[in-house]
Amino acid sequence: MTEPLRKILDSDGIQRALTRITHEILESHRGTEDLVLVGIRTRGVYLAERIQKLLVTIEKVTVPMGVLDITLYRDDLQEIGPRPKILETNLPFDISAKRVILVDDVLYTGRTVRAALDALTDFGRPLTIQLAVLTDRGHRELPIKADYVGKNIPTSREEEVVVRLAEKDGTDEVVVKIRGGL
Repeated sequence: MTEPLRKILDSDGIQRALTRITHEILESHRGTEDLVLVGIRTRGVYLAERIQKLLVTIEKVTVPMGVLDITLYRDDLQEIGPRPKILETNLPFDISAKRVILVDDVLYTGRTVRAALDALTDFGRPLTIQLAVLTDRGHRELPIKADYVGKNIPTSREEEVVVRLAEKDGTDEVVVKIRGGL
């Protein structure tokens, strides 16, 4: 019998976390000038879209948003298999001299973020790159820290943080489960 899931955030909790992150971004940058959002595929894109909508609601400004696929920049590419699925990167703006907010769902070892930083620099030289994550579960293997965190979740390496978003999964929740469990 597997250990039950621990629900960390429900739909309202995710909304509150993203609202807080959005306000922190605005406070830190004193507005939206030269600000762009870049979501890391897959769930980071949906979170970036939600932050973009919150910025419209709060500031009445549409901040440009892009999508980043990091597949070819991963350091575990050989472990994925012979034909990794490569999805589109879409940055419909020049990131040079912009303040980039990189958005992802879970910060764990830091390797995904490292790959995203490598990928971004192939598209230009931003003024700054900051990281916004819905959850930070610790266990970093690289010296990477999020600038904006929705929820810190202490976990063991045997646990997995699962983020489900309505756009992809039909529901909004963050749960912790034992690896290999339900």
